Amino acid sequence: MSKTETEGALETRGIEQVPDQERTARTRELFPTWVGANISVLLLTMGASLVVAYHLNLWQALVVAVAAPIVSYGLVGLIGIAGKRGGAPGMALSRAVFGQRGNLLPGSLIWVARWGWETINAVTGAYAMLSVLDILFGIRANSVLDMVMLLAFVVATFAISGLGINAVQKCNKYATYLFGVFSVLVLVYLVVDTDWARVFDRPAGSVAAVITGVGLIAAGGVSWIPSAPDFTRYLPRTASAKGIVGVTVGGAGIVVLPMVLMGVVMAVSTPDLASAADPVSFLGEILPTWIAVPYLLIALIGMLLINSMSMYSAGFTAQTLGIKVPRHWAVSVNAVISLVFGGVLMLVATSFMGSFIAFLSLLAVAFSAWVGVFGADMLRRKEYDGQAMADTGRTSAYWYRGGFSPAAVAAWAVGLVAGLMFSTSDWFTGPLAANNVIGEYGLGWVATIVISGLLYLALPKPAVVVPAQPAEPAGEPGQAGHTAPQESVTV
Repeated sequence: MSKTETEGALETRGIEQVPDQERTARTRELFPTWVGANISVLLLTMGASLVVAYHLNLWQALVVAVAAPIVSYGLVGLIGIAGKRGGAPGMALSRAVFGQRGNLLPGSLIWVARWGWETINAVTGAYAMLSVLDILFGIRANSVLDMVMLLAFVVATFAISGLGINAVQKCNKYATYLFGVFSVLVLVYLVVDTDWARVFDRPAGSVAAVITGVGLIAAGGVSWIPSAPDFTRYLPRTASAKGIVGVTVGGAGIVVLPMVLMGVVMAVSTPDLASAADPVSFLGEILPTWIAVPYLLIALIGMLLINSMSMYSAGFTAQTLGIKVPRHWAVSVNAVISLVFGGVLMLVATSFMGSFIAFLSLLAVAFSAWVGVFGADMLRRKEYDGQAMADTGRTSAYWYRGGFSPAAVAAWAVGLVAGLMFSTSDWFTGPLAANNVIGEYGLGWVATIVISGLLYLALPKPAVVVPAQPAEPAGEPGQAGHTAPQESVTV
């Protein structure tokens, strides 16, 4: 059955390889996917931080807002190419690189990191609902209402992500239209209400601050890199690699650029936006009602879609870790975790934005160690063996040495440790983070990708497994015969 024929139905396919006859998606469908992945109020607060914390002017913030999505979502698009090559989710393809057991190491860390990302999004969505209730009906937030709104948000997220890829993509498509309308409303308000002389008169910040700003904004996109194949696995093998990268960068950039710049402009008159404990309700207070309500509703929809995409991918990651339940039930594990952690954050945390940025910086390093190794492996591997990925026992062609690929696991571990040593945040400061360019610019995640990737390329690696092809019986060209044995090609 083709993807078109199952439109709107529950997606039952899990981490197994998608057959070629079902891979009927089109590259342009990725555009609303990556628009929806970035409709976040946190981009406004991060844009405000460029002014308040890094002291950038409008033109420097423009450079940051253009460069960050090109860097981060360029990597998302490049890793997404593996999805159309292998027809499987990212963490399933990762078995070919790390080995059946070795893949459990980065898989576990990425899965745990997703808990934090989904918790942040769930809390932001709950704050958006609370703010709308306050503005429209005068209902003030309290602990009980906080938990009710959080529960409602998580349940809605589970419903969309549980249905599968068709539901996620359809919701993202409509959210793209809503975001366009919202952007026009906000731009009209800003053009009329902003003191532009104050905006343009701000002095320029340092070059170091610009680089740090790019690293800060780009770190959010880095978190999507391991999930990229999850959204390209239904593309045919003939899909354009350049098209995948271009559409991915374009979809993200069309949101990141205006959202960051709007945050910069807002921060000139309301610098508290950059450090608000609850950035969503804070924005509801400083904007007029006619723009605050649509804005908060869009923020709510955006957070809902971002979390749905994250939980959709997390379900695959859970399956690769050995949780033997259908994909839609695997999603429920992350839903429960984000509900518990979200409740703790809403009731206990005193600085939402500080917690978010600290988490984001460490999260980027956790993902980047995998990115370096997996991306380097893509330079030599053009195909993935679906049978070998599905076989988690010793008979798998991806078993390697005791279930591990020594080169991949070693490069991943060294890159992860090195990246953390160069990283700094409110929660953690590595011993090498001070007095060097990488630590000063907050580029620990960049160092992680480079170190793990180069080390993997330098180490001796297992042979590349070429998927078995049907053999043709002699004298009967064009007819399928017996399956040829698997081939190993040393690269």
